[in-house]
Amino acid sequence: MQPPSRRTFLALGLLALTALTACTGSHGGNDTTPGNRGPLPNPDEPVILRSIAATDTLLAGYDALLAGPGGAQAAVLQPLRAEVAQHRAALAYGLPAASIPPASPATSSAGPGGTPSAPPSGAASGAASGTPVGTPAALAALERQTAQARLTDLAAARPPLARLLASVAASDVLHAVALGDTTPPVAPPPAATPTEAPTAPPSDQPTAPPSAGPSADPAAAAAVTALQGALGAEHAAVYGYGVVGARLPEDQQRTDARTAYAAHEARRDAWQRLIGSLGATPAAAAGGYQLPFAVTDAAGATKLAAHLETRLTTVYADLVAAVPGPQRGTAADALRDSALRAHRWGAADPAFPGIPEPLPTPTATSP
Repeated sequence: MQPPSRRTFLALGLLALTALTACTGSHGGNDTTPGNRGPLPNPDEPVILRSIAATDTLLAGYDALLAGPGGAQAAVLQPLRAEVAQHRAALAYGLPAASIPPASPATSSAGPGGTPSAPPSGAASGAASGTPVGTPAALAALERQTAQARLTDLAAARPPLARLLASVAASDVLHAVALGDTTPPVAPPPAATPTEAPTAPPSDQPTAPPSAGPSADPAAAAAVTALQGALGAEHAAVYGYGVVGARLPEDQQRTDARTAYAAHEARRDAWQRLIGSLGATPAAAAGGYQLPFAVTDAAGATKLAAHLETRLTTVYADLVAAVPGPQRGTAADALRDSALRAHRWGAADPAFPGIPEPLPTPTATSP
């Protein structure tokens, strides 16, 4: 899985982050080294298999609903199920076939888009936990619970897999919203949140604050660079929402813009505090930003808001991969929040928020 190419948000300041070298490969661990007789063990495999199992439970829930009372809502359910099948394929990509539990018949027979022609006649009647999925509301709750489970595993995953898990969890929440449940999952509390400086560095971090000098730990320096990129993106978003609010009528949309503006100010301030706690100087906002297109009316304002949030999902997906495990939950929260706001402003809901390039969806796992 390749990370997003570097893009500028036209001069509005949403620069793509500098990804870690580790983020350029797939999350699989099947590389061999000279002299090895077989593939190296994949340390991500337990996390991947847990996430695949949770995804299979979701697929069974969709199949149960489609085979029963949800059949009349197939136009809504089938596209969501197809995205869940894409999630499974992306998670399984690169693992040896023998390690992966068999997919359901509907998943196995899915076409290139991941959509089965019809649910199997013997579709599962509920989740693996025994909870029946007989209504869209129950399926929405299952999507939300699955997103929470993925976030719980963020710290245990290597960077590329953590990025994928955060993206898929955000997609799970978008599915829950489409099914009627707007309650977001809560990420596990990190050891050091952006609003609270750590009293001591984590055991796997250098004892001295990271710096940009040649003697700095490369991973710590990359994390600070990524945090500065996120801060710069929030500076740009705050500016952009000032324009958005000024072009909207005094109605619910302007209220939503004010709420988003305040949220981005809070996120900006949080990154400033965290960067300062790491011994670096937070980047200042630019004196001004050029808009990517003319915003002269309410339609242009909503388009700009959707564009801002969509670009931020890419920034935060990259940030999940760039920061240490204890800080990934906060980055994943930011990714989810931007994905939800982009949805509210009318942006399309991608299967992998924050990961623009199509992910491989092989019919069989790669060797």
